[in-house]
Amino acid sequence: MNNALNPGSLVDMINYQKDSVVSKTILEKKTGTVTLFAFDQGQGLSEHTAPFDALVQVLDGEVEIKISGEPNHLQQGDMIIMPANKPHALAAIKKFKMLLTMIRAE
Repeated sequence: MNNALNPGSLVDMINYQKDSVVSKTILEKKTGTVTLFAFDQGQGLSEHTAPFDALVQVLDGEVEIKISGEPNHLQQGDMIIMPANKPHALAAIKKFKMLLTMIRAE
């Protein structure tokens, strides 16, 4: 079985669910993870911290990501790095999908 993804297929690998946040792990290794998320409009993640840097790539829709209280408005095609140990929160302005890549290294 070929585990390769077809170009452009990431956005189709996860579906929106009403009033929900859906996640799907694409890759999980000791050195990091790659996870797809789909957020319905109005959904989000409350402020929290992570011990590792994380890269967010917006695949669809719009989101506000606050990092250390500073709001960042992102939409399809945008990306941002959420630094390790900095508080961050996400709020779906419109329903959105993102790819989260977390690197577990210091």
